[in-house]
Amino acid sequence: MSKNKVYTETQRAEIAAPAAVAFEIINDLRHWPQFFPDGVHAEPDADGANVRWWALDGDAVRQWSTTRTVDRAGLRVVTEQRDCAAPLVSVRTEWTFAPQGEQACEAELTVTVTAVPGDAGADAAAAQLEGAEEIVSRVKGLAERWDELEQLVISFEDPLFIAGQPQQVYEFLYAADKWPERVPHVTALSMTEDQPGVQFFDMDTVTPEGRAHTTRSVRVCLPHKIIYKQIGLPKLLDAHTGHWHFVETPEGVTVHARHTATIKPSALNLLGDDTTVADARRYLRRVLSTNSLQTLRHAQAYAEEPARAQ
Repeated sequence: MSKNKVYTETQRAEIAAPAAVAFEIINDLRHWPQFFPDGVHAEPDADGANVRWWALDGDAVRQWSTTRTVDRAGLRVVTEQRDCAAPLVSVRTEWTFAPQGEQACEAELTVTVTAVPGDAGADAAAAQLEGAEEIVSRVKGLAERWDELEQLVISFEDPLFIAGQPQQVYEFLYAADKWPERVPHVTALSMTEDQPGVQFFDMDTVTPEGRAHTTRSVRVCLPHKIIYKQIGLPKLLDAHTGHWHFVETPEGVTVHARHTATIKPSALNLLGDDTTVADARRYLRRVLSTNSLQTLRHAQAYAEEPARAQ
């Protein structure tokens, strides 16, 4: 029987940013869906040693699991996937960040793919390796403008307690295709769910000022959380991710509506001449919070109505 074949690709980049900054871009799993186009969600277990990943793959979402080892002192992150579909056997990635003084570093990514011998294995391995250069380049670009991004990214969470059955609240937020009937600021929504728990939808909404937006989103629906990423964005944003997180209590459920949005600097004038990043942050905080809390209050009414009827 032929031995499995091992394929390796290493990419490096000199980065004009501190090693700790570049390291955190990879280490903090929240950055993956926000800053990497194909990233949808990464869900670590309690100690972070195992991670479930969801990524865009054309018009679908691909899911896989890895182990994950983080060496913070050594600025090193290693993942290994062993639940690969044939002809792949395993995929291992190793990131290291070597300081080059206080304000520079060298990033290195090594991808090691093990596959069964033959053309199919070679092709599958090549597909895994081909993105290494692009992702290293993206980390470099992010790290070198991190100070700017800290101002352009706004992240916040609004909680609302609902004295109703948690499953009814979840159903309201899960069944987004019914929102045009249930949520006034949603004027139209077309949804598909070809994979269980993975939804794509196109949605038309209206802001409190009357601005109309059409967005396309992908959602991953877990038992305790519904995660979304906009993949067709309003003109003001470079990225928008978030979730509905359900925390049960003896009296009902608290739902946390989270938004993380990256402002597009070149689009600031959409809000008016001389609009600043600070102005855009205030606008987004108000508009996004208003819309999500409106949705939650309609979910609240939906879930609490049976209790009031008793």
